[in-house]
Amino acid sequence: MKKIAAAIMAMGVLFFAGCSKQSEVVKMGTNAAFPPFEYTQGTEVVGFDVTLSKLIAKDYGKELQVIDMSFDGLIAALNSGAIDFVAAGMTATEERRKNVDFSEPYYSSRQFIIIKKGNSKITCAADLKGKVIGVQAGTTGEMYVQDEVENADLKSFKNGIDASLALKNSAIDAIVLDELPSKEIVRRNPDLVLVEDDFYTEEYAIAVKKGNKTLLDSINKTIAAIKENGIYAQMTDAYMPLEGEIRIPVIEGLE
Repeated sequence: MKKIAAAIMAMGVLFFAGCSKQSEVVKMGTNAAFPPFEYTQGTEVVGFDVTLSKLIAKDYGKELQVIDMSFDGLIAALNSGAIDFVAAGMTATEERRKNVDFSEPYYSSRQFIIIKKGNSKITCAADLKGKVIGVQAGTTGEMYVQDEVENADLKSFKNGIDASLALKNSAIDAIVLDELPSKEIVRRNPDLVLVEDDFYTEEYAIAVKKGNKTLLDSINKTIAAIKENGIYAQMTDAYMPLEGEIRIPVIEGLE
């Protein structure tokens, strides 16, 4: 009997040790094809949101685990418990607020149009009418085209990079995508150009499962702190340079 009890106790120790180890990790869900916010460098996912998430995890007292998945699956993964928060250049829309809680905003963006160089038929958003338009699935760009562009032939892609390949191959007429990823795609592809129009401003925020106030409060404290102590400015200078390529900032206390 004592041997059985000892075995059960040992199993209990292993079980709780496993739970303790799991509790030391906070899982960030993202879609790593959205530079400069999240993208791959070799086998590692990096970017503005990853650095921000490392700071969030550090302040939260946990190790960060980055989980890369399709953008349109992020909220479902959050609500199933597969991830703890979403950091993916996600706009805090009223529709999304029905399913998640959002942090304070950490970045303002808007939509841009990408076309092939030499395309004189698309000079503003109104010219998208009746065109074949590529978007990233689940994004506000997709919502804009669905709601605002008359007779659009909408083509949804896993990410903006896949959409850019379709544009280069003339499979679509244009892409509607967030500002900085659009600029990075054009920087990497000189045969593509940007079209700017008066799109509304969007606010990026971190999403957590509804009711997870402890994590949300910690995230908000981190966002406020880095804006106050200069780290946020350091991050924007590195990831969003006015000239030159994106770089990874060196921030004290982060590996």
